[in-house]
Amino acid sequence: MDRTTSTPAGAAAALDLVAAPACACDAAGMVIAANAAMSALAGEPLAGRSLLDLFRGAAAQQAADELRAAVSAERHWRATLSVGGKAIAADVRAKPLPAGWGLPGASFVFTDLGALENGQEALRKTMLEQQAILDHAPVGIVFTKPGLLKECNPRLAEMVGYSVDELADRDAGEMFATLDAYQSFRDEAFAALAKGGSYENPECPFRRRDGSLFWARVRASAVVPGEREAGTIWIIEDVSETREARRELQALVNNASLAIMFTREQRIRRGNAGFFEMFGYAVGECEGLPVACLHPDRAAFERVVAEAYPLFAEGRTYQGEVQLAKKDGTPIWSKVIGYPVNPDDLSHGYVWIAEDRTRQRRDEQALREALQENQAIFDTAVLGIAVVENGHTLHGNRKMEELFGHAPGTMTGVSIRSLYPDVEGWQAARLDTARDFAAGRVSVSERLLVRSDGATFWGRLSGRPFDQDDPGGRSLWLVDDVTAQHEAAEAVRRARDELELRVSARTAELAGANALLQDEIVERRQAEARVHHMAYHDSLTGLPNRALLADRLQQAIHAAQRNGTRLAVMFLDLDRFKNINDSLGHATGDYLLKEVAARLCHVVRASDTVARLGGDEFVVLVPGAGTQEECSQVGDKIIEALGAPVRFEGHSLHISPSIGICVYPDDGADVDLLMRHADAAMYQAKAAGRNNYQFFKERMDGEVARAFAMHALESNLRQALANGEFEPFYQPIMDMRTRRVHALEVLLRWRRPEHGLVMPDDFIPTLEENGMIVPVGEWVIRRACEQSMAWQRAGLAPVPLAINLSARQFMHRALVASIKRIVDETGIDPQLVEFEITETALMQHGEQTLEILDQINRMGMRLSIDDFGTGYSSLAYLKRFPVRKIKIDRAFIRELEASSEDRAIVAAVMALANSLQLQVVAEGVETEEQLALLRDYGCQYVQGWLFARALDAEAARELLAG
Repeated sequence: MDRTTSTPAGAAAALDLVAAPACACDAAGMVIAANAAMSALAGEPLAGRSLLDLFRGAAAQQAADELRAAVSAERHWRATLSVGGKAIAADVRAKPLPAGWGLPGASFVFTDLGALENGQEALRKTMLEQQAILDHAPVGIVFTKPGLLKECNPRLAEMVGYSVDELADRDAGEMFATLDAYQSFRDEAFAALAKGGSYENPECPFRRRDGSLFWARVRASAVVPGEREAGTIWIIEDVSETREARRELQALVNNASLAIMFTREQRIRRGNAGFFEMFGYAVGECEGLPVACLHPDRAAFERVVAEAYPLFAEGRTYQGEVQLAKKDGTPIWSKVIGYPVNPDDLSHGYVWIAEDRTRQRRDEQALREALQENQAIFDTAVLGIAVVENGHTLHGNRKMEELFGHAPGTMTGVSIRSLYPDVEGWQAARLDTARDFAAGRVSVSERLLVRSDGATFWGRLSGRPFDQDDPGGRSLWLVDDVTAQHEAAEAVRRARDELELRVSARTAELAGANALLQDEIVERRQAEARVHHMAYHDSLTGLPNRALLADRLQQAIHAAQRNGTRLAVMFLDLDRFKNINDSLGHATGDYLLKEVAARLCHVVRASDTVARLGGDEFVVLVPGAGTQEECSQVGDKIIEALGAPVRFEGHSLHISPSIGICVYPDDGADVDLLMRHADAAMYQAKAAGRNNYQFFKERMDGEVARAFAMHALESNLRQALANGEFEPFYQPIMDMRTRRVHALEVLLRWRRPEHGLVMPDDFIPTLEENGMIVPVGEWVIRRACEQSMAWQRAGLAPVPLAINLSARQFMHRALVASIKRIVDETGIDPQLVEFEITETALMQHGEQTLEILDQINRMGMRLSIDDFGTGYSSLAYLKRFPVRKIKIDRAFIRELEASSEDRAIVAAVMALANSLQLQVVAEGVETEEQLALLRDYGCQYVQGWLFARALDAEAARELLAG
């Protein structure tokens, strides 16, 4: 649609679209345009009058203040108008006029509150609270005499990149792309003007001072018709944006995944590509067909007509979910939206938008069937099952009602206290349950319970919370009647007690005589055992130490030599244990080491040896394991056992091992050589990315070379920042609805001399370990903000930046002050900065994390959770964190088409985000199929190679400019 070329006329046209009284004023409060509803409210035309004439007394003073403020910001207040001697209560909304007008002022929309309260016909229109959209193209005006520009307004000078003075007496041909284009334009224009008429060209290319081109609408009139020497007035309107928008709109309609159809007289007139794809028609095949052919039968079509057409007659939109039919007769369920092209004249036809919801309907039916199956299992269980919250039952199955003597359906809301015969039993059960839930255990106990008729019975109770991070919340309980077992066990206990009394009486005399001697023997043996244990065992974990390990390894070598068998030595080192020990204290580190020792002992055989050499180094000796497959099975078990989180004092700790494996006799024939080779293989596992195992392949020379390479890498990284070798890259985050750039994620790259571009996985872990991540991270934030401001100064629209914060950087005490300093020095709008923190980093420090997030949020910056779903979130913290967005990790997107588990996880994350009013970004989108599934689940934003890889600054600028 062409844009208005005259500011007052364009304002009046735009205001006529508003269903409420509305007007536009300049900065002095003079009305430059008003719609008919506004004139009716004022009782007379307002154009050229002061808006303050409608107010009296205090209301006039308030209106004057609000008008001055509305020139630069949106305002909203309630006022009393004085019209024709009557006071009218009104709701007033104001917003600044568009900057392109070149005229400071504001638009005002009035809602007659008196009419709303009286329920008059104006209620429907004024309640819409529509805002006037004043969108006028900037207009340049220039006066020329033959061949020369004489005078122009500032807007024209701005359009072509000159000052007003520079354009005076300048050759008009400089504004055209080529001299030939200028001569052609001049001949055409003056031929029309010579006839006494005006000239108009809807789209003409012009050249700016920097050589770039723009498109403009040109109109011209002679000062004196027929006399060219008297001069010519030209009006030039920049329509580049309108022209581009028209092209984009056409592309959007043709490429939209939704079906869009235009109908008139109940026949199909036009459709987009999505329509042809959804219904199976070829382009042009269905034009002129009756709309009824898209419905399974005539009755279905008539039902839609009966519902939709009365709404169209009232100027309203029709929405519904109906069954349609493809060309081949295949039924599909679709969400349909329809509205008239011209509500005032329905003969112009209708626009229909359809979305295929067949798969969603099928999924909803499957979910209902699954819920029915679960309910059947719940009702037919042989154990009593109940859901409990706040000391009352929320649900109970039929067996639960039978156990406690309740009628069907009457267990809901029953107090748990009423299920115990006395207060003491109830209090003891509460304390034990709270203790078990707090420790993360299932609460299992046998309690004396009471039925509704007062009869008691013994019940075995088993309960667990729905959410381990919220032990005081909702819980699930199983109850079984064990009265018979309890009575039998009590009889056996009484018989055993009687037997023990008789035996005790007969042995009392002998026990007294031998007591002293036995005590001395026991004390001596205990002392010897303590000394022996201290010499050969680790004092913290109780595992064999280096000395005992060497002895057992030597014995295992001798046994293997005799039997012709093999054995494996596994050297373990805990990844990044030092970070946990330094940040959370030695008490946490000691607890973690003891937990690792317990888990290692649990996963290996009784004949294997688990030893601790010191620090975070462990060794597992596996006699009889010689093949690579056998060793791999043990290594996988160890990695799996250590992968589960360790909970300690409110922290959820994650640890992983790097494991080196060597085999006797292939990799060494003595204790020292096997230990060295296993240690070397362990370092290869660390170099391979940690949390894996590696078999020994190279000798000590390989290990030395690796150590030297790691040292060289750290040295080069320390020089990289000073030498300017780091470079930020930018990967776009796309808006699912518009497929436009929503934000840019900032990613770090290292242009290492003689090595080329190094990816972050190859050097970020080293920066984390040596602490350089803090200064490098601060440099990334500053460089990204400076780049954003440079783009804005170049005329590009501002785009938010998503910057990653590592766990170590996030907890640095100077982080908040550093961010504030960078924002102040670069001048970037804080709302354009968004920080991404991993889920694991957020959950490690509880209240301290919340305080840091609040400080960043108060500065006006956005926060998002990265790699969501790969950590261990506490919902109690998550709902308190001031985050606005979560990013679904690429691990759940990679197999989205083939994995029902991944689809279920993504659907659950979307449901959680919607309930917490969070935005969602899906990472790693590489196929259109993944994109379609994410669209079905309601995902707002996506990111991945389907749209763009990470781009350097110049490529990102070109993307934003395009």
